[in-house]
Amino acid sequence: MILAILQARMSSTRLPGKVLMPIQRQPMIVRQIERVSRAGRIDKLVVATSDRPEDDAIEAAMRREGIAVFRGSLENVQQRFIGALDAHPADHVVRLTADCPLADPTLIDATIDLCLSKGADYVSNTPEGHAHPKGTDVEVMTAAALRRAAAEATTKEAFEHVTWDLWNQPERWNCAWLPCFPDQGAVRWTVDRPDDYAFVAAVYDALYPTNRAFTSDDIRAFVASRPDLQDYGGDRRA
Repeated sequence: MILAILQARMSSTRLPGKVLMPIQRQPMIVRQIERVSRAGRIDKLVVATSDRPEDDAIEAAMRREGIAVFRGSLENVQQRFIGALDAHPADHVVRLTADCPLADPTLIDATIDLCLSKGADYVSNTPEGHAHPKGTDVEVMTAAALRRAAAEATTKEAFEHVTWDLWNQPERWNCAWLPCFPDQGAVRWTVDRPDDYAFVAAVYDALYPTNRAFTSDDIRAFVASRPDLQDYGGDRRA
């Protein structure tokens, strides 16, 4: 059983409410889930948001779409993940964040496959020097590793970043990495700022109406055809 947990909150400091901002007439998080749902290796997806009143809107939006929601601590995201895992038991957990509306389902499947084939505790597709674009990040771990890391966690970083101890202490865990050649770690497809949102909206407006399942290669080809977008906001976009 492979459970994807998509963490989301309204209280982003740089772009508050971004997860519900519209992309092609739907909240951004809904468009992301639409892409994630094309990953064949995920058995179930749950959105993990906080129990704060401002995140009632996320729960309402997810309920309208028939998507499972778990609510827990805003600050201790790690315990929120454990709560979601308790509510939806699984053997492996895929960690996703709700600021990635250009998520790549083929990368999600490849990262899961690597974790399973290696028998790893933890796998990511962002190894230093060979990372995939920001905004296509995937982390996969065994439920047992996540539970053990949470039980042993003592730092604010571990509580906030969920997998902090897993990738910061590779000597304690069986870790593996899905590399990208050439390195795409400088490419920015995540949504953290207004210019990120404008970039992603432009991609969707160009590609989505004719191909709802557009790929990462489609995004690269589109950006290559638009010099005005190639370094939009001061970051590399393809």
